[in-house]
Amino acid sequence: VQLVESGGGLVQAGGSLRLSCAYSGFEFDDHGIGWFRQAPGKEREGVLCLSRRDGSTAYADSVKGRFTISSDNAKSTVHLQMNSLRFEDTAVYYCAACRVEGRQWYGGYWGQGTQVTVST
Repeated sequence: VQLVESGGGLVQAGGSLRLSCAYSGFEFDDHGIGWFRQAPGKEREGVLCLSRRDGSTAYADSVKGRFTISSDNAKSTVHLQMNSLRFEDTAVYYCAACRVEGRQWYGGYWGQGTQVTVST
């Protein structure tokens, strides 16, 4: 199983950034796929999780209305579109298999992460 993120970088507050994740070696149908992030000094948190089974997406409250996830199944790639970025969005972003149960997020098969830095 391999997940490789790309697209991180430095962006000004209010700007946009698009992350990509190329995955291989696991069946997307059996797992959700999504994004987590970890800011300095904080625990890793779920951001979005796309369920292949029913097409639903779970969002962290902090990114609703600003972040969206899309998938290109032919290319085994998912994208995270981040708009209206805020300083507090600064974190290392990880692509991972995911599952959300209530308010509990579960992740696995982690990518190496990509740094997103939002400047004020």
